[in-house]
Amino acid sequence: MYDWIKALHVISIIAWMAGLLYLPRLFVYHCQAPAGSETSETFKVMERRLLRAIMNPAMIAAYVFGIAMIVLTPEWMKQGWLHAKLLFVLLLTVSHMMMARWRRDFAEDRNTRPQRFYRIANEVPTLLMIGIVIFVIVKPF
Repeated sequence: MYDWIKALHVISIIAWMAGLLYLPRLFVYHCQAPAGSETSETFKVMERRLLRAIMNPAMIAAYVFGIAMIVLTPEWMKQGWLHAKLLFVLLLTVSHMMMARWRRDFAEDRNTRPQRFYRIANEVPTLLMIGIVIFVIVKPF
């Protein structure tokens, strides 16, 4: 059963990360579209669907399957690498929530941030993912 849970966890993480990497890129392009234009309205639909249909369910599934793996392997709770990973997962979740807020700003035509802001924000999930993978695979402590 553990291997199935682990596989579903990895699948969930892949879907969640795809969204976390793509949504800020949509914001970069959305910045170029005049508010109220057909292009802007199209981006609003794309951003909403990405967040609600892919990112939110994938994040929830990642948490559910991750918690299930911890329940099945309680000795991990004594290991430092798991605590570091969970901190980075928390930061990834904060990043997700910030993107949801930015999406609302775009949906209400209230975005005030430039493209450069979203280009930089686009790198945050990548850096956190690198840390998470290192903690899980290398287990440095």
